[in-house]
Amino acid sequence: MKKYFFFIAFICISASINAQAKQAITHESMWLMKRAGAPELSPDGKWVIFSVQEPAYDEKEIMNDLWITSPDGSSKPRRLTGNKAPETSYKWSPDGAYIAFTAKRNDDETAQIYLLNMKDGGEAQRFTNLSTGAAAPQWSPDGKMILFTSRVYPGAFTDSANKKMEEEKKKQKYKARVYTSFPIRYWDQWLDEKQTHAFVQSIDSSAARDLFADISLTTGEGFNFQGNMCWSADSKEIIFCATAEYNTAAYGDVVTNLYSLSLKGGDAVQLTKEDTSYTLPVFSKDGKYLFAIGSAEKNYRVYNLGRLTRFDWPSMQHKTILAESLDRPVNSYTIAKENIYLSIEDEGHDRLYRLPLNSQKPEIIITDKAGCYNTPAVSNDEQVIIASYEDATMPPELVRIDNNRPLFITAFNKDKLALLDLSRAEEFWFTGTRNKKIHNMLIKPAGFNPEKKYPLFVVIHGGPANAWKDNWSYRWNYQLLAQPGYILVLTNYTGSTSFGEKFSRDIQFDPFKGPADEINEAADFAIKSFAFIDGSRQAAGGASYGGHLTNWLEATTSHYKCLICHAGLVNSETQWGTSDVIYGREVMNGGVPWTQNKTWREQNPIRYADKFTTPILVTVGEQDFRVPLNNSLENWSALQRMKVPSKLIVFPEENHWILKAEDSRFFYQQLQEWLAKYLK
Repeated sequence: MKKYFFFIAFICISASINAQAKQAITHESMWLMKRAGAPELSPDGKWVIFSVQEPAYDEKEIMNDLWITSPDGSSKPRRLTGNKAPETSYKWSPDGAYIAFTAKRNDDETAQIYLLNMKDGGEAQRFTNLSTGAAAPQWSPDGKMILFTSRVYPGAFTDSANKKMEEEKKKQKYKARVYTSFPIRYWDQWLDEKQTHAFVQSIDSSAARDLFADISLTTGEGFNFQGNMCWSADSKEIIFCATAEYNTAAYGDVVTNLYSLSLKGGDAVQLTKEDTSYTLPVFSKDGKYLFAIGSAEKNYRVYNLGRLTRFDWPSMQHKTILAESLDRPVNSYTIAKENIYLSIEDEGHDRLYRLPLNSQKPEIIITDKAGCYNTPAVSNDEQVIIASYEDATMPPELVRIDNNRPLFITAFNKDKLALLDLSRAEEFWFTGTRNKKIHNMLIKPAGFNPEKKYPLFVVIHGGPANAWKDNWSYRWNYQLLAQPGYILVLTNYTGSTSFGEKFSRDIQFDPFKGPADEINEAADFAIKSFAFIDGSRQAAGGASYGGHLTNWLEATTSHYKCLICHAGLVNSETQWGTSDVIYGREVMNGGVPWTQNKTWREQNPIRYADKFTTPILVTVGEQDFRVPLNNSLENWSALQRMKVPSKLIVFPEENHWILKAEDSRFFYQQLQEWLAKYLK
């Protein structure tokens, strides 16, 4: 027990250091912290592996390796691999003898699956050798095969056929993308004709078999499979999630069904035929039940809660929604012999629950309300439970759950964090003018003095099906945003998740006004409640949907000294027409744009461009297909036409998020300069 970092001790690790001697966080101290990945526990519970990224501003210097440690604290974490190329999707074999992972090493043209012998040691050996690459390995329960995915050309069911088609593509003298149905691009990539297929390869073989070679589903124009699959408990078939109607995404919800496929061959069998999409299928250890997360579709709702669902196997009878009373999203779950372990999003936190396989009564594992717990991993005998923990003052670390207490088994950033003056997330609620209870978090700057007055920075989350949580982020880091001397208020407005399905749905037909009113009310409530906030100096900003709402504030209020908008729409109609997803926007607004109903007419920021007056910083990634560049350019044109003090920054190599180290440093620098100009 002495070898553990006890929870309270870890949180207060720097208590012995004089608070005034601590340093304020910088971009460098934030960015260069090591980043621990999700835990993968050995079947016997004796070892846990995980990835650790060691960031750098020079991308060539970034390290991302596999590490191992003992959950009982008897050994310190140690590095397993030493390649600069990252290792991902790491999985233990059922007997604990091997670890399979995905990596692109040495002369690999594409990522392949490698096997690391944990009993005899030595270097990892390449397992697959496909020209199209391999990803997401899953061991069969009997340990004799590995299931994985690869992106292949339709109709090319051998590696030689894929190579031939790739060579023919390279010989083409013209460059053109041709489409006959929606969608045509996703996130930051143009979609091509390739399909993701499931492959299987025996441990004692070098030949991989395309399991989708003979199924009729792949021949339809609407086929789409994104890699969600699992083994049956007897290793004789796989269950996968796919849709046959992806080409209808422009005008309806796309339903993703469950299918089964025998390794003996034959066509896939459709298991579900309802207006519910399924993902994350998993079998019980005894093979009696199939579990998956199901979300309702085709009900014209802007949000549908994903619910843990159980089917009898193989009959698929007695469909049961589990833990329905929680009315909260499931982040992740794992099936043990007797229980299900879940990470549940709840009111700005991620909490761990235990649920018996045949019960409807979930039990919370940790009653402490701080931080966020994710990616639970459990040993076969359920005596060892590992999870990832983070909060507003620390990046994720791994913890063992012991007697309902978290005991830290990694502490990669302990020394760095001990030197920093970081603020705990403080929570408060208020009842808005629409009689809704609204949850908020407040962050104080380094060196906080309750006798002083601080400007207020209202930060708006994206989504809207998202939430501010007591967690750590690199894209909008609470500590770094507050560092120059600002109080942050982070509001979980109507439409946010983890406050019940109805609360998330209530944003439908009221995309901007209602949420923005709550954001403004939150600022007013904070100013009245906390004497250290200077109500005469307020700013607001956000990204994605937070950027949308920022532009709505630009259009409807002038009491903020300045605004910051990243990847935000200014024109709902052009956003509908150019985004990679469109039907959900139709559902949100109650019809297509040309109907010009009340929502389209009255809740579109560009319609109020004549009221734009607040100085605003506009930033966008040029490779962003979710909120494409055109909306930021349209915003810029309107701002310049109205002679509003403004600045536009375009990041040529970024998508919807700013992920590159130097781009991130420049973004934060520009954001802080903009705030200082109007708030200091």
